[in-house]
Amino acid sequence: MRSIDPLTAPMAPAEALRRIALLLERARERTYRVEAFRKALKVVAGLSDDELAERVRRRTLTDLPGIGKTTAAVIAQAASGEVPDYLKALQDEQSAPLATGGSDLYAMTKGDLHSHSDWSDGGSPIDEMVLTAIDLGQDWMALTDHSPRLTVANGLSVERLCKQLHVVDGINDTLGERFRLFRGIEVDILDDGSLDQTEEMLGELDIVTASVHSKLKMDAGPMTRRMVAAVRNPYVNVLGHCTGQLVTGGRGKRARSAFDARAVFEACAESNTAVEINSRPERVDPPDELIELAMEAGCLFAIDSDAHAPGQLDFKALGCERAEQHGIPPERIVTTWPADEVLEWAAESRS
Repeated sequence: MRSIDPLTAPMAPAEALRRIALLLERARERTYRVEAFRKALKVVAGLSDDELAERVRRRTLTDLPGIGKTTAAVIAQAASGEVPDYLKALQDEQSAPLATGGSDLYAMTKGDLHSHSDWSDGGSPIDEMVLTAIDLGQDWMALTDHSPRLTVANGLSVERLCKQLHVVDGINDTLGERFRLFRGIEVDILDDGSLDQTEEMLGELDIVTASVHSKLKMDAGPMTRRMVAAVRNPYVNVLGHCTGQLVTGGRGKRARSAFDARAVFEACAESNTAVEINSRPERVDPPDELIELAMEAGCLFAIDSDAHAPGQLDFKALGCERAEQHGIPPERIVTTWPADEVLEWAAESRS
């Protein structure tokens, strides 16, 4: 897997806009900044080459809804064969790698078991997430939008999830052997440890990542029982961001949930459920000592981006750095496995 390399050669205006949006997402910039470039990208994609060239010549790009002064300048410079100044500045700001370690493990990573699209609380369409994953050298990815009770994240009802699965199947038909998009979900773990989706729908999926999103301050005893029940569920493949902590970022800080980590990880190991190393920089979840505990318990791991935008798929470099620091063998990391091997592992617990 490779990171987002800087562009120095001439490029089409659409590619310049897309690259800027990716770099802004990678830097976790505010949504409105990213949306300005993605809106302009949609407008440019709808123009013929002749109309685009004519508007650049006449300087009438800003007459189009969705294109402002900044995005017009990017389009004009790219159309004239230059690398836009805005893009140059972003690339200079982000010239340093996201992580200083873990590069060998990062190169071995083939996929991602936790990603979101604009069907729930992500910022981009499914196809844009897939295109970026391919650009980053991934072979596969699980689309894991939220489940229905997480209304704040626009969770998917049964009906919406069914529609999404048809979209996923269509993408796979188009891409063939080039890339595999897994049917998936990030399902909410409910108070009693049950899952926020019907068994019938869970049975239609390739991958189920289960996470706690509500009542994070539950007492340790009930929280432990809740999590153990979830990871032992035969439909669950990955335990997502297990402590729920936030250590930085726009949402502020949040303390870890209290639970018996040894009991939870032993249940994960017994059930062949992978413990997620969530790569989002505001999470750093699990904390270091819990990664060590999961290692001792014999758990599998999944290094996931939890990307909510295409430019965030690169966050896995941070998770790989942490995994390398703890000496996790690559063979115990599900996201280094080929697609067929992942699907076989995921299906084993249901048979």
